[in-house]
Formats: sequence, C-alpha cells, structure tokens
Amino acid sequence: MSTAYADAANLPVSAPTPIVSYSPLVLDVPGRPVPLELKVSMPATGTNLPVILFAHGHGQSTFISSLRGYGPLVDFWAAHGFVVIQPTHLDSTVLGLRTKKLPDAPLFWRSRAEDMHFILDHLEEIEAAVPGLAGRLDHSRIAAAGHSLGGHTVGLLLGMQMLVPNDSRPKDLADARIKAGVLMGAPGVADDHFAAWASEHYPALKYSDFDQMKSTALVVAGDKDLNPYFSARLSYRWDAYTRSPAGNKTLLTMLGGAEHMLGGISGYDCKETTDENPARVATLRALVWAYLRSQLYPGDRSWDDAVAALQENDTPLAKIESR
Repeated sequence: MSTAYADAANLPVSAPTPIVSYSPLVLDVPGRPVPLELKVSMPATGTNLPVILFAHGHGQSTFISSLRGYGPLVDFWAAHGFVVIQPTHLDSTVLGLRTKKLPDAPLFWRSRAEDMHFILDHLEEIEAAVPGLAGRLDHSRIAAAGHSLGGHTVGLLLGMQMLVPNDSRPKDLADARIKAGVLMGAPGVADDHFAAWASEHYPALKYSDFDQMKSTALVVAGDKDLNPYFSARLSYRWDAYTRSPAGNKTLLTMLGGAEHMLGGISGYDCKETTDENPARVATLRALVWAYLRSQLYPGDRSWDDAVAALQENDTPLAKIESR
C-alpha cells in the first residue's frame, strides 16, 4: 500500500501559499567574465518578507548546478514565506568556464562569495526589478543556505577562511548582513584522510579553515555521506560544526542512509540522487525553515516546535545536537 506524501513530513510549519518565480534577472558585474544571472522565488502575497540567498553545488549536472536547480527546497521555502534568491555561480556547468584559465577555476570559490556580496549590495535594485516584489522585502532578515560547494560558499559568508599559500587577497569574506547560515553537505578540513583525487583536482579545498566561522550556523550532514574521492572520514561533511567556534552552532544529521543528495534536494525526481527519499527531503526543508524562522525572528518557537515533533516520531529521519 502506498503512503500519502506529507509536504513537511508532518512537522509543524506555516500554511503554504502560492509562489511566483522570476528568472533570469541579469546583472552586469564589473570584472566578472559573464553577467550574473538570478532566479527569485517568492510568495505571491505578503510583505516584510525575509530573504534566503541560496548557493548551488558544484556537481556534474548541466542545469542542477545553476539557478534552475534545488526546486524541492526553494519552492517550499518560498511557499512558506521566504524570498529565495538563486545565483548561477561561475562554476556552473552550463557556463562552460571550468576548464578556462580563469582565477580560482574550476571551483571559483572566491567568486561565489563575491556574487553574494554583490546581490546584497544591490538588493534594493533587485527588489525593484522583479515584478510584484518592490517594497515587500525585509532587508534586516537575511539568511544564506547552500549545498555541497554551496555550503562552502555559505561558510565563507559566515567567516570560514581559505588559507591558500601565496594568495595575498583578503581572507575575510564574511558578511554581517547575513544573520544565519545553513551548510548542507559542505566540504570539510583536509587532514590525513583527505583524498589524493580531491587534492589533485580541487587543490583549494586543502586550505579550508573554520577557526573564524563565528556566525550562527546550522550544519546539515548525511549519516552515509562518505565519498572516498574527497575524504575517507565520514565526519568530513560536518567539520563546519566541530571545527568552528562553539556557542551558536547546530548539527542536523539526516538518518536512514542519507547520502550526499540528502534524499533528493537538488531536483524533483533527480537522476543524480543516490538515496532518493521524499520524506527525508520533506523533513530537511521543514527543519531548515523552522531553524531560520527562529534565528531571524527572536522569540519565534518554530524551531523548538519542530524539534519536539521530530523527537516524538518512533523512527525519526534526523537527529540534532548543538554546541
């Protein structure tokens, strides 16, 4: 017998509303090899709306790693009151720049953070350019979320640094306008378990340092997200939690065989998902929604209520700890 799909995995969330998406919004960025393209997803109604900047992963898919990906997350968050802004970063396969002789290729890790700075610097212009959005944003309530290399991008925005030798550029890419961040399946620290393949193909990842990541963060990891091409250590994907300053960090571990796609967050019925589980996706996005609501609105009980509901489940799909 089939079981009806629960949009939020029976966790308490606000009532969904219709959403509107607008793309591409094209911005010319000085010095960027191609214009910055954005997708903006928003509730069809409402004002004083909080904002999520979303950073896609690196991946191998042509369109998932761009503004076109991650619909299962973005659509849900927009339906429950957030305006979600998705840039296409320079490492997106669709742009064809990974093999070009450009600074920081193929990851373009620094440009990714700079994309987010540019978006925030021009948020009023973006708001005015999207039909039906003008005057509806709350510019004081901004969060960032990202998956895989997108989680790395969020880490930079929260204070993580890349201590690349012989790189004289400023190390601090943090942005105080971002009040909380969500890092899903992000790369960790390159220690003795770091793989030779990753060292050869993505050498910049050898220099990630979380000592200065002092901002508030939710780190999301799968209990089976182990990729030997990157690290032989399972905890690699939650180093952002264990290696950053304590006091405002939360670890959300997705259970039941959660691999790197965390049940299928990157696209609807996405072929690249190795652990397809719609209930896991529903659980994750509802918990992230609740976390960000409570971080952006002091006194909001969405997170406490969601955690309590999760713990009442006989076979919970996630566990939570804080430090």
